[in-house]
Amino acid sequence: MEDFKMNEKVLVTGGNGFLGMHIIAQLLARHYQVRATLRSLDKQAAVRETLAANHVANLSQLEFSKADLSADEGWPEAMTGVQFVLSVASPVFFGKITDEKKAIQPAINGVTRIIKAAQNAGVRKMVMTANFGGVGFSNFDKQSITDETYWTDPEQPGLSLYEKSKLLAEKAAWKIINQPGNQLAFSTINPVAILGPAMSAHVSGSFGVLENLMNGSLKRVPNISLNIVDVRDVAKLHILAMETPAADGQRFIATNDGQITMPEMAAIIRKAEPELANKVPGKRMPDWLIKAGALVSQQAREAKLLLEINRNVSNQKARKMLGWQPMATNEGTVLATLAAMRQYGLL
Repeated sequence: MEDFKMNEKVLVTGGNGFLGMHIIAQLLARHYQVRATLRSLDKQAAVRETLAANHVANLSQLEFSKADLSADEGWPEAMTGVQFVLSVASPVFFGKITDEKKAIQPAINGVTRIIKAAQNAGVRKMVMTANFGGVGFSNFDKQSITDETYWTDPEQPGLSLYEKSKLLAEKAAWKIINQPGNQLAFSTINPVAILGPAMSAHVSGSFGVLENLMNGSLKRVPNISLNIVDVRDVAKLHILAMETPAADGQRFIATNDGQITMPEMAAIIRKAEPELANKVPGKRMPDWLIKAGALVSQQAREAKLLLEINRNVSNQKARKMLGWQPMATNEGTVLATLAAMRQYGLL
């Protein structure tokens, strides 16, 4: 089996990213040949050094290709000889928002560009990193269970620009894949907030949840429930979906079992990082204050949406269809995140 995998080449986009490097590490451990795309090949030495520092095996089976999601150049070369594509990177416009189309279109164009290049190159299968924001942000029935059959309404009040861009990019991807004549097998992974250990200081935006609890900016903690997942489990799920024919045409939510509230996260932080305890608020923010703020603030509208959506999220499809089992608990994921933040000077 290992010899077979050494003849299989996997393209990973965003090779220097938080999730991308974990995926590369696991692919190399499974003896795949890996090609990672970077916007600039000046970064390849740093990626190799980071992987080596994290004791990643089989680095001789890793190569790099220059390609940018905002341009066509480089993608035909990046796809040459590739059997699988893991589309991890997504361009998002984070500047001052004056034109929503300008903010969201790059994500749609990026995934469209990758799919077309993969189709043209005869790639066998592509797995796309989508987002839970594309699944469960319009389900407010807290007696229900959110699974992969749900789709978020793109016009959902309080939906962040990032979540909307990922949602519309996923919808665009499925539209292309479902066209007659398509030969590219396709799956999506829809992770909740990705936390856990980091290989470098380049971390997930979800780390901001913990940062906001520790930087003294909050006087009270919103009583918001969250779903979180360890980055290593998300990486593993990408590879299982890639390897499993039954995953073709399917979406998979990546989440730990259960949910965790922000006050529970704050309590974990205070216990694990006692020197920061005085910065971590102990009192809860009343729900009415968030709802009142939502009348005038986009940030409060996003918080209100997080407060109100259903957080009974199922990972049973990935478990049953792919044999995936998240190794991390919610508390363990938070502790691993704190350790990473301390290691890279992010506390």
